Amino acid sequence: MPESDNKITVYYDGACPRCRRDRENYERLDPNADDEVEWFDITGRDERLKALGIDPRKALTELHIRTADGRILSELDAYRVLMARIPRYRWLGWFIGLPVVRPLARYLYHWSVTRRLQREGRL
Repeated sequence: MPESDNKITVYYDGACPRCRRDRENYERLDPNADDEVEWFDITGRDERLKALGIDPRKALTELHIRTADGRILSELDAYRVLMARIPRYRWLGWFIGLPVVRPLARYLYHWSVTRRLQREGRL
């Protein structure tokens, strides 16, 4: 999967309706998304994820991205990178990174994802 120098790759759950809507919203809000973001549906791609050093179960329960310099970020760190690219969400990325807010945001994030996957029978 060749990537340009400034392209990030977002590993998302394409079997999740909310994840697909989030992707569509992101593409609409980020004017450079077409040129700078590659979307990788993790559904049924466990071996490819493992080859990239990403635990498939973690990929299902946490958003992952590969930055332009090759680093893999997950969970809130991944969201913060994506939010920083959209002016109206930069403040939210900053906010969820605050030491006082981060643990609560992390808890709510995992609670929400776990509930969704249990409801879908995928956990």
